Amino acid sequence: MIRVVVVDDHPVVRDGLRGMLGTQDDFEVVGEAASGTEALTVIAAVRPDVAVTDLRLPAPAGAELVRLIRSRAPGTRVLVLTTHDTDADVLPTIEAGAIGYLLKDAPREELFRAVRAAARDETVLSPSVAARLVQRVRTPVPVSALSGREREVLSLVARGRTNREVGAALHISEATVKTHLQHVYAKLEVPDRASAVSEAHRRGLI
Repeated sequence: MIRVVVVDDHPVVRDGLRGMLGTQDDFEVVGEAASGTEALTVIAAVRPDVAVTDLRLPAPAGAELVRLIRSRAPGTRVLVLTTHDTDADVLPTIEAGAIGYLLKDAPREELFRAVRAAARDETVLSPSVAARLVQRVRTPVPVSALSGREREVLSLVARGRTNREVGAALHISEATVKTHLQHVYAKLEVPDRASAVSEAHRRGLI
């Protein structure tokens, strides 16, 4: 029996997923949650095999929630089920440890296969997400895509410096630091500083 927790902030979606998964003899929905905080509590209590979760939730959400689930409940595989498939959503989430990434327009049989694959610790991606990952591998952002100042800012952020500390070290204002970081996020197509540092290390930019 594959024990599943459903995480989505829309009650209708949770009801629908619980109903669909309940049609399969080898699935048991053992909990549900409407926010990241609730998801962590439920997962810690019931220790499911698979957590099927949306990305956009009351915080923590997205890649941060995936990281927290994987660190606090390493036996639980995270299967993302969402409407969002941009690079800023997909890449940080996969890097954070999600075992699968499906879009909500996937047929129910595809969802069933994905849950079973996740329980076996096998990666499963929707075709559009797989294509996006392949494209990213083939066309990495070159070092020259980041300016010298942007690399300096990101290098200091990678050392754990706050925006104020980065500004003091580089003799620029905190607002300028924030502007440089926004440019970095856009160029690397990531949502936050942690993802930017991870992606920059992966590509050898810092």
